[in-house]
Amino acid sequence: MLVKHFFLPKIAHSSYLLTGSRTCAVVDPRRDVDIYIEAAKELGMKITHILETHLHADFISGHLDLRKKTGAAIYAPKRAKCAFEHIGVKEGDTFEIEDISIRVIETPGHTPEHISFVVTDTARGRSPIGVFCGDTLFVGDVGRPDLFPGKAKQLASKLYDSLHRKLLKLPDYCEVYPTHGAGSLCGRAMGSKWRSTIGYEKKYNPALKIRSRKKFIESLTTNMPPAPDHFRRCSAINGKGPTLLSKLLGVEEVDAEKFNDMAKRNDTIVLDTYCYGGFGGQHVPGALNIDLAGNFPTFAGWIIPPDKKILLVSGDPAHTERALLWMRRMGLDKPVTVLAGGMPEWVKAGHPTAHVLQLNSYELHMMIQGREPLAVIDVRAPSEFAAHHIKGAVNIPVADLRTRHAEIDPIMPAIIICSTGNRSSLGTSILRRLGFKYIMNVAGGMAGYSAAGFAPECKICFIPHGSRFLGRKQKRR
Repeated sequence: MLVKHFFLPKIAHSSYLLTGSRTCAVVDPRRDVDIYIEAAKELGMKITHILETHLHADFISGHLDLRKKTGAAIYAPKRAKCAFEHIGVKEGDTFEIEDISIRVIETPGHTPEHISFVVTDTARGRSPIGVFCGDTLFVGDVGRPDLFPGKAKQLASKLYDSLHRKLLKLPDYCEVYPTHGAGSLCGRAMGSKWRSTIGYEKKYNPALKIRSRKKFIESLTTNMPPAPDHFRRCSAINGKGPTLLSKLLGVEEVDAEKFNDMAKRNDTIVLDTYCYGGFGGQHVPGALNIDLAGNFPTFAGWIIPPDKKILLVSGDPAHTERALLWMRRMGLDKPVTVLAGGMPEWVKAGHPTAHVLQLNSYELHMMIQGREPLAVIDVRAPSEFAAHHIKGAVNIPVADLRTRHAEIDPIMPAIIICSTGNRSSLGTSILRRLGFKYIMNVAGGMAGYSAAGFAPECKICFIPHGSRFLGRKQKRR
């Protein structure tokens, strides 16, 4: 038996190849599945099983694409009532892959239908060697139960039972293979290791040390980080069955004239993927700015309306392909049109551009020490803001600017700041689309401001855009 791990950065997604000597299973596959097919080919394996622990909320699964390309059978929770052809499994069901025995246990909590796959290598023994536990148990944390409105406490109670009555009853040496690690928003304080053991988590996982059910529920249902918009739609897409990638339209490239005409339509949105410096210098008026080098997938899924056709401004074809792939992984399947030649061709065609003034740390410090009235809007997470912030700054997390912009005086000049300049640039683009004119971005953000000696270093910004980025760290009881 062999377990091969695949890790997808930015969304911190782990998937796995579970192999025998000739055949294998893919567990919780990402949407672009060729990586598994190539890995199986290198090992001389045939993919015969596709195992889904739950309907993933933060990415689109590749189960249908993988079945189309390999003919493998999909095993998914029976309670999920998936609309596509599959083998629905429930508590106590077992099946084999050569000498590997797989037992299903129902582990609801993160989602209502969640299951885990307990693996035994019968060629070596009769005790479980590992468990693919999806988003129920992580390294150093447990799954969040608050993704379903009105059901958080009920699911947190079920999660408590799934952990203490099922997963923690497995042998201490049993390995734990979760679907996410540090940086994912499916938990709050996950570790960076991709695997652990039941015994180690019993001893060192803070969430598992909360023995009281009441306190466990309270901990998992208060002050949780906000869930991005795509969390509310990915589960449904995965349950219905995502559109095959081969069925989606590719990128259409158009000149500046046609791009300009399309940008005026109500069913489109312009997305600029340049860094904040490039966006600030010149951009198509009304464009959203999400830097491809930052946490592009999380904010693309969070901010871009899924019903809009995307008009993309990017640097080169490779840049465009990366952006397209991440958007597809987040379920943004509408047609994508790219501006041929990028911003140089736009300005050469004589079209108007917009700008955002980029302040360095010294300019920022001079302005806030001056007498001119201005607003400082800190778009970081509450946890980052609480650790340290500029005196007088107002904390509005970047995604909340869409609904809380009325708290900002549209006449007063506003300085937008985050940890590095990426989120704040997105914030400036959101506010510009809402009609704000006097907006400035802080290049380098609080990291640069601290490095320049004007503020202490933020102690919780060491995993940018990770789980701690979006929520206050909880005291475990």
